[in-house]
Amino acid sequence: MALPPHCACCGVETTQSGLYCASCFAGLRGIGSPFCARCGIGLAHGGLGGRHGWCTDCEVAPPVWRHARAAYVYDEGSRRLILPLKYGDRTENARVLGRALGRAGEEILRGASVIAPVPLHRGRLWGRRYNQAALLGRAVLKAAPEGVAFWPDLLMRVRATEKLAALTPRQRLRAIERAIAVRPRYEVRVKGETVVLVDDVLTTGATLGACARVLLEAGARSVDVLVAARTERVLPAESVLEEAA
Repeated sequence: MALPPHCACCGVETTQSGLYCASCFAGLRGIGSPFCARCGIGLAHGGLGGRHGWCTDCEVAPPVWRHARAAYVYDEGSRRLILPLKYGDRTENARVLGRALGRAGEEILRGASVIAPVPLHRGRLWGRRYNQAALLGRAVLKAAPEGVAFWPDLLMRVRATEKLAALTPRQRLRAIERAIAVRPRYEVRVKGETVVLVDDVLTTGATLGACARVLLEAGARSVDVLVAARTERVLPAESVLEEAA
């Protein structure tokens, strides 16, 4: 209470808590229409959406999930919000990003019954002390319709994986294979549920695809994806084809 409100990105004083300064606000690139309805990537114009409103890669080999939405393009602007949340104990950024996620995912949240985060392996969770995806999921719940449940431990990582950021799409798929599972106490409860998976960044889709696959195999009715930011690079057709196989 003694400290003045500050910009969530750069820390300069602002008029109200949880806002951006004018400079940082201008540097955030939101993903608005038109975008691919399947993977959430921004499209230069609506004509690129094809007959389903999907990008060309999704037309060739659709991801495992049904729809994806992202609040921002993953670039220097959004990294100033996401990386401090993920690695720098700036957990308050989850509330700021959660509001943006709620706006971006309004349509898919209307049909959701469960919100669940992408899990961390327990070793990484002990080191970081929190799962940033779970913090985002809890923040998104505030924007969801009444009755939507939040299951922060629905999924678990049954084995540790190396950090995926430096890996190629093919390597990511191999690394994440059989690393995600539905927690046993949810194996019956998840049947027929409409799940929205929440994460910080969508890059190749390897991790989110693995999560969506195990949920669908467990009997979930559908799985949608909601992320704080996604890269501009469209999912490489080769990696998506491998994921869909």
